[in-house]
Amino acid sequence: MSRQVLERFPAGGPRGSWPAEEFAGARRDEGVPARVVMDLETDTFLVIVEQRTPERVPEPVREE
Repeated sequence: MSRQVLERFPAGGPRGSWPAEEFAGARRDEGVPARVVMDLETDTFLVIVEQRTPERVPEPVREE
């Protein structure tokens, strides 16, 4: 499974303001399964979408 970052928001937003959650909520209203995670290394909130990576089907062995 892979993740795509849709947007980044600084963790030090104004008190009572949740811009990452509001952005993710608007994406969910559009049908995009967005969620918010915290990136501790950069001190930012990330709005992400998890995407399933297609499973590779092994190619059949050809006999000669």
